[in-house]
Amino acid sequence: MSSIKIAGIAAVALLAAGLVAMVRHGRAQPAEISTFEPANMKDFKKPEPAELKKKLSSEQFAVTQQCGTEPAFRNAYWDNHKPGIYVDVVSGEPLFSSLDKFDSGTGWPSFTQPVKGTDIVEKKDAEFGMVRTEVRSKVADSHLGHVFEDGPADKGGMRYCINSASLKFIPVEEMDQAGYGRYLEPFVKAGLVKAPTHETAVLAGGCFWGMEEILRKIPGVTKTTVGYSGGTTANPTYEEVCTGGTGHAEAIQVEFDSARLSYEALLDYFFRMHDPTTLNRQHNDVGTQYRSAIFYTSDAQKQTAESVKAKWDKSGKFNRPITTEITAATKFYSAEDYHQKYLAKNPSGYTCHVLRD
Repeated sequence: MSSIKIAGIAAVALLAAGLVAMVRHGRAQPAEISTFEPANMKDFKKPEPAELKKKLSSEQFAVTQQCGTEPAFRNAYWDNHKPGIYVDVVSGEPLFSSLDKFDSGTGWPSFTQPVKGTDIVEKKDAEFGMVRTEVRSKVADSHLGHVFEDGPADKGGMRYCINSASLKFIPVEEMDQAGYGRYLEPFVKAGLVKAPTHETAVLAGGCFWGMEEILRKIPGVTKTTVGYSGGTTANPTYEEVCTGGTGHAEAIQVEFDSARLSYEALLDYFFRMHDPTTLNRQHNDVGTQYRSAIFYTSDAQKQTAESVKAKWDKSGKFNRPITTEITAATKFYSAEDYHQKYLAKNPSGYTCHVLRD
């Protein structure tokens, strides 16, 4: 009998004997996390327990924060065979890949190794009359599970036995948009997904908070950054832009996978999410910084922008002519950190943007 099957039987025996601390509050449920940005991981601050209890299910909290163990064979990912990446349910930190997942027979997700470049913290665990090696995430210090030396010999011999409740699964087709594009290469090599083709657009249509919140959720959009474009002052601040004296518009730099979302389709979303007929104004926001503008980055984008604008002008959707400015992109200045993903961080914050039919 293989060591993996023996480990599975042993795990079931432990469960039957009641030697493993169990958490019985239902299966792990996906937790809402903001779009992952690797550069911001160093600034991640773990929420207080009271806040985590609001964001996590009772099972996720018990496992990640109280070192609980979910039931074998009755958890979200033990039998998940879809390609993708598994991340920390608390922080979004990438942890394991489906390419390294295997059926250990234990009833928990098992992996031969962490994702390359991920630091998994190992700690001695002497509870329940046995000595084991606990594994925890480095950024959020979440309890994940344990690591054993009875994994597939041809793949290093390790078995990372992980609780589903510690994980959030990101399907391979959603990885780029969710901020995990840098981890796609092994999936591309395995023929599971095509390499993304990145293109950049710069759009303005009023307060950048509301526009970004819509844009970042469009399938094919991989990254959004709010900032200032179309002006003359170098390195403008938000306060300077608000005076209207710098010439900048509040804008969004949009990175998108043009194999999944065409520039034309992106502009169709653009014209649906704001009123392009009000000159230098969106609802109560008045000033040149709130103008409607498309800042093209190539001749092809210019031609497409002019074509799409003309189409929408003739569509009958608006009672007045479209005033959207189409002009060559100049230097884009990223806005202050507190503006980035503002409505994701402050769901009740101000916005005047909706995506119309």
